[in-house]
Amino acid sequence: MTVVEAGPAPLVGALGRVIGDIAAGMQRDAGVDLRCGVTVTELVGDEQGRLTGARLSDGGTVEADMAVVALGAVRNVEWLEGSGLAAGPWGVATDAGCRAVDINGLVTDDIFVAGDVARFPHPVYHYQFMSLEHWGNAVAQAEIAAHNMLSDQAHRWPHLSLPVFWSNQFGVNIKSVGVTSIADEVVIAQGSVEERRFVAVYGYKGRITAAVTFDQAMWLDFYRDLIERATPFPPDYRMVGRPDEMRPVPAEVPQRMAPAAGATVVVTGHDPAERRVSLVRQQP
Repeated sequence: MTVVEAGPAPLVGALGRVIGDIAAGMQRDAGVDLRCGVTVTELVGDEQGRLTGARLSDGGTVEADMAVVALGAVRNVEWLEGSGLAAGPWGVATDAGCRAVDINGLVTDDIFVAGDVARFPHPVYHYQFMSLEHWGNAVAQAEIAAHNMLSDQAHRWPHLSLPVFWSNQFGVNIKSVGVTSIADEVVIAQGSVEERRFVAVYGYKGRITAAVTFDQAMWLDFYRDLIERATPFPPDYRMVGRPDEMRPVPAEVPQRMAPAAGATVVVTGHDPAERRVSLVRQQP
């Protein structure tokens, strides 16, 4: 099998270069012909119209009789043109309670948005607007939207779920919680990279922002709690498989999010009815 990857390594867009390099090694160990930093410029076929291969941007070629193309997704908002809502390629802007924002930046009272198309400010991440493209988020956000449709202002809930992601690759279960693309550092907090059983924790300016596990998913809830409590980075706990010395390194994530200095919050409560945030003042 040949994989052509436009980025420097697999999963870089989701998890950064450090974890991407580990994933690249895992794929190559499994016999994958992984070609990074190149793109497909042309699919080639025979006279009967059957696929025979592909030409690459680096001048190389690949013989193939089947191609799987992964190009991402486009938010279908064209039907909202002329609606007066703040809708575009980024999705539909909302507040944290799933209420749509109009083109003037004002929150509407009776239009609610949930799922991949919703772009809302997340308090845990400096109120940056984000869209969480995962079915689990769509389910959780729909619950918030439905509740708020039936409630007055005093009883509405905020959508505070953290992003989650998972993938199974060559028998290894990869899962993450939180936002990695905001991080400036990452550290292996538990386990062994060589054995492909570890927990990597991401931090931004001294606060834990995300965690990624390779065959260690039982730890995700623990790290989710640390993220919500604005726990200092790197984590300082006596944990199973903790290395003798934690050495954070640059996370090398794509700079899609660059939050300005702002409030840090902690999340309290477990049930949607009691989920709230409180501000924690930054130390000068």
